Amino acid sequence: MAANTFGELFRVTTFGESHGEAVGCVIDGCPAGLELTLNDIKKELKRRRPGSEYGSRDEEDKPQILSGVFEDKTLGSPITIIVFNKNQKSADYEALKDILRPGHADFTYQVKYGIRDHRGGGRSSGRETLTRAAAGAVAKKLLSQYGIKITAWTSAIAGIKIPSLGEDDFNFEEIERNIFRVPSKVSAEKVKTKIEELRENGDSAGGIISCLVTGLKAGLGEPVFDKLDARLAAAVISIGACKGIEFGAGFAAADKKGSENNDLPSGNFEFATNNCGGILGGISTGQDIFFKAAFKPTPSISKPQKAYCKNGKLTEIEIKGRHDVCITPRAAVVVEAMTALVLADFLLYETAKRFTFHDQ
Repeated sequence: MAANTFGELFRVTTFGESHGEAVGCVIDGCPAGLELTLNDIKKELKRRRPGSEYGSRDEEDKPQILSGVFEDKTLGSPITIIVFNKNQKSADYEALKDILRPGHADFTYQVKYGIRDHRGGGRSSGRETLTRAAAGAVAKKLLSQYGIKITAWTSAIAGIKIPSLGEDDFNFEEIERNIFRVPSKVSAEKVKTKIEELRENGDSAGGIISCLVTGLKAGLGEPVFDKLDARLAAAVISIGACKGIEFGAGFAAADKKGSENNDLPSGNFEFATNNCGGILGGISTGQDIFFKAAFKPTPSISKPQKAYCKNGKLTEIEIKGRHDVCITPRAAVVVEAMTALVLADFLLYETAKRFTFHDQ
């Protein structure tokens, strides 16, 4: 299986299956001398963990750093992070061994490889995102040295209206105070009621994640085929359940006039609006980068559904086991991680291509 490595200079290779012995990542290209502790990794993994109060798989997610760090500083050599699976219940999937679950990658993996790990989806499971969060923790630590911060939150979920960035009842502090990562206490309570209703009915919901990058200077990114927004889009879309992304005004720009959509000067190379989402020509403008990503409903639901068997026959299933009613709040952490990996990669690329030569 190819395509398990992401990045050019800041390169991440992830490994492991949902119900295998462990999952993890190898990070190559991280500069030496960066302060990095196990707690930096634990913090991001804890944020990604599901809430067991809704019956989801409850893993401890205790990471181990096997290489690349000595006395809490990176060595410049590959950093290996591993997390052993402890709470998998593979028996929950035995009845689905020959069934291709609707909305999952079962059919496509079976067709492509002729074999698949049916236990929780194997490599296509949401558990794979743990490795992204671990690698993202390292990238975030690197970006923090440059004053770059990434914040993602749930901006739409289960049809509940949630305050938008800039509205009076939007509160950044609320994002990490509730398990739904909603920037409003009132909205979080409404979401809780709706999610509980869906859970009782054996159904699920999708949602939208908004992501804001602050502290990034102008000039990051490459034109034409390696644009900053193109790389970010590819990174975020690579998250299993993501089905769409838009930057700045996004699709709404299609209904605007040029006079409405252009971000006009406000002085000192600043702009009055940010319809471009902080990126023009594939290069950062120095404004905040802002984008939204849409995530589909969790496909594992307990309602009766028709499904194909491997032999092509139809059957009816009710999926058992421990599944999130909505993965969107946890996906926010993964969106941050993938954004951090892209920015760290571009940051190293920008640094590497500019040299100052001195007379000897």
